[in-house]
Amino acid sequence: MPQVPQTFFDALAVRTWCGLALRALGRAREEIDAINVYPVADGDTGTNLYLTMESAVTAVEAVFTGHAAGSGPDDTPSLADAARAMAHGALIGARGNSGTILAQLLRGMAQVLAEGESPRTDAEGLRLALRHAADSARRAVAHPVEGTVLSVASAAADAAEAAEGDCGTVARAAHRGACAALAATPGQLAVLARAGVVDAGGRGLVAVLAALVETFTGEIPVSEGGGRAFAGGSSLAGGPPVSEEPCADDGHGSGGPAFEVIYLLEAEDAAVDRLRRRLDGLGDSLVVVGGDGLWNVHVHVDDAGAAVEAGVEAGRPYRIRITHFSADDVHARGGERAPRERVQRAVVAVVPGEGLAGLYTEAGATTVLARPGEPPASGELVQAVRRAHAREVVLLPNDADLRHTAAAAAEQARAEGIRVALIPTRSAVQGIAALAVHEPERRFDEDVVSMTSAAGATRYAEVAVAERQSWTMAGICQAGDVLGLIEGDVAVIGADVTATAETVLDRMLAAGGELVTLVLGDEAPEGVAERLEARVREAYLAVDTVVYHGGRQGALLLIGVE
Repeated sequence: MPQVPQTFFDALAVRTWCGLALRALGRAREEIDAINVYPVADGDTGTNLYLTMESAVTAVEAVFTGHAAGSGPDDTPSLADAARAMAHGALIGARGNSGTILAQLLRGMAQVLAEGESPRTDAEGLRLALRHAADSARRAVAHPVEGTVLSVASAAADAAEAAEGDCGTVARAAHRGACAALAATPGQLAVLARAGVVDAGGRGLVAVLAALVETFTGEIPVSEGGGRAFAGGSSLAGGPPVSEEPCADDGHGSGGPAFEVIYLLEAEDAAVDRLRRRLDGLGDSLVVVGGDGLWNVHVHVDDAGAAVEAGVEAGRPYRIRITHFSADDVHARGGERAPRERVQRAVVAVVPGEGLAGLYTEAGATTVLARPGEPPASGELVQAVRRAHAREVVLLPNDADLRHTAAAAAEQARAEGIRVALIPTRSAVQGIAALAVHEPERRFDEDVVSMTSAAGATRYAEVAVAERQSWTMAGICQAGDVLGLIEGDVAVIGADVTATAETVLDRMLAAGGELVTLVLGDEAPEGVAERLEARVREAYLAVDTVVYHGGRQGALLLIGVE
């Protein structure tokens, strides 16, 4: 459906641009992944950019939905609201080096667009936003390197500043400037020249800027220069010769850092300044973006534990992701990756806390961490399926609300030639039961049936604290009440966590059971597990209990009965 061109930059333009940018990155994702050689040739730049923008789109849509559901006369958010949502969504969803920089570019634009709380801005506002975006992204990178997305962003801002006319004219100029800068990147980075490609992150930014042009003109501009910069030769036609010496701050040939570490961090500005210095001494590819107490930290290091500990010293890190660069990555092969043999079968599971993520990983599963209030998008699940690198994948969503998201991810993965079976687990304890009977040596169908049967035979419950007054199956609850939910419905309303948990457990075991699984959240009161274990020993013969620590999982306690 053709887009209605936007004359000014207002909330609707933010929404339109984000949606078009996501679509453009979706079309270009595979191409961008294929040319990803800097700073690490791990083939995921396009995917990371897509997931980052998908998070921004989700946040913007949530703001529009919230205003539409309101009772006030204005059912459209302000430009400031939409821009801030875009920036926040990108920040919390940023993936990889490229996604982290894109998040800062969007944050830089949002800071200008939200200034003064004006309902809209014009071409001059767009020029200022593009300039501030490029400058703030460059400041966020510890050691900026030319020939990367930073160069493309700066060139786009320069071209926009020189353009005269409306928002469409400025957007076209920024896109043309970005295309020219992208074509020049192999002349600035020897690793790109050797591979015969342009910078992958810069290619992604060109797609995002093409979406900006479409937002204001209704036309999709032709991006000059594809992913492949040239075939053979040491220089671009008409361009400067490419040095055959390793580029400055390349740092990713043989013997480079072994891990990529990413986390969100709640911390004060002064603490983040100290963190930057600490991480800069530990590794490279350091990018720290954000502000106002919330930051996204990205770094490549040999000591992943030290990078996380530095975050703990600075504030409260969470949504921690640690990726090991395998022997087939650029760190070990100087930029050339040998294809890795696919395993026959893998399990991909969504888990609600770091503790369970560790448990599932130890059992051989590839995990996707779902923070409270931040469910993963389908693109993130698809990425996890790809990361599992298997011919056959069993997908465990572990949440009833994720069933449709997981189904969409499974369909996309099947379209890529991966055999995927979705087991509709509704709780992490059902996933634990399924994983316990998983046998990769069995025929795929037999393994899926066995896992599905184990999950279906596991009744599940959780104990949580009510956030607001509401009607439930057990009556009216008030904010602060302790809720016992069985199979997703509120069955018990109480004042004490341990007493409520005991009541829930008794109701579940009334129907029989052989094994009780308890998963404790960080907020669970001390001694609750011991009290429940004692209750099982005293009242239910031949029933075993196993306890796990789930970490920051949202619910105080998860209970499973098999």
